[in-house]
Amino acid sequence: MDTQYLNQCIKNIKVQNVDNADVEIVNNSPLVMIGKGRQGAVFQLSDDICVKVFGNNEDCEREYYALSLGQHTTLFPKVYANGPLYIAMEIIKGVDIREYLQSQPLTIGLSTKLIEMLITFKEIGFERIDHHKRQIYLLQDGSLKVIDVARTVWRDRVYPYPRKLLTSLGEENKELFLSHVQELAPELYEEWMHYIRMEELSRDVYQVLMSEPKDTNVVKTLNKRLLTTKDENNYVVQLEGLVHKVFKEEWVKTMLARGADPDTVMWRIDEYWDYHEQAWESVLEKGGNSEKGKQKKGTKTEISTKSKKTQLLNEYWDFLEQGRKSEKDKKQDKDKDKDKDKDKQQKRTKTEQNQTTKKDKNRETTKKDKNRETTKKDKKQDKNKKQNKDKKQDKEKKTRHK
Repeated sequence: MDTQYLNQCIKNIKVQNVDNADVEIVNNSPLVMIGKGRQGAVFQLSDDICVKVFGNNEDCEREYYALSLGQHTTLFPKVYANGPLYIAMEIIKGVDIREYLQSQPLTIGLSTKLIEMLITFKEIGFERIDHHKRQIYLLQDGSLKVIDVARTVWRDRVYPYPRKLLTSLGEENKELFLSHVQELAPELYEEWMHYIRMEELSRDVYQVLMSEPKDTNVVKTLNKRLLTTKDENNYVVQLEGLVHKVFKEEWVKTMLARGADPDTVMWRIDEYWDYHEQAWESVLEKGGNSEKGKQKKGTKTEISTKSKKTQLLNEYWDFLEQGRKSEKDKKQDKDKDKDKDKDKQQKRTKTEQNQTTKKDKNRETTKKDKNRETTKKDKKQDKNKKQNKDKKQDKEKKTRHK
């Protein structure tokens, strides 16, 4: 591979990240773009090699690190070169699972390969053992290849089961895949179903939080139903991430249903969680939940920690209240705008009616004027005819007299 030529091409490609949308590209190089996404765009370098150009260093570093973890396996494209904003890698020649399942059935053989893929993810150290079906390719020899792996590493909050993969399969193939998992790996099936049920309970908790935001006792009672696994420490970490994910999704749906701006909603909820995650970590560090700083119940440290947690919780409810009030104000503004539009429409209709009436009057006046002119013209013609007739008669009389 000619790295000098590659670097020259990269200098003439500009990739710009866009919030909640695919990147924008300015390509002044001879390379042809063959695809793009949220983090970068892919260009064909040769028949077998492509180069992915990123909008920022962090996404490039994430993907290169994730690909490096799996280079000893057959699951990932081979990496040939990389730089601050690009990765040159093998072109995957196959069909993605999304397209494959549109015409072919999900066999137990393919399900086995998908389970083996998740096992590989776990073994090489991916934090998120999940992937969308459009990012999984099936090659002619029956093996799988995976692309777009930047988001599989350095993730603090992830689903503890392959939720994205299951959801992307669709309801029918999801049930079929789960039946294959139950047959091939019963223990794994039970664990996934456990977390699926926990997700459903989390949605119930969300509904309670929205309908009775100040009734924290109900929430505590429901949360006790969630703490059922043996390894409580690990389970709490997994569950915290799951509840966070579900809440974010449901909150965004709720706000969008109320007519809120999507970009504003996403930015606001991310800002809120980032702030409170940092605040919560600070509370835990100072408040005795660490191994070094455990305190007995009833001590000043524990009371201080509880008061800080209560303060954070109250701020959280205030945020929800502000969201509701904001949406209520927007609704009132919309109603006012509707009333104004209605008044404008009525005025416009009245004006149009007046204009129509005026036009009709003008048309009637013009018609009358034309009729008068016609009548006047007819009278003049009749008068001229009579005069000519009289002249003719006088002339005939004179002739007879002679």
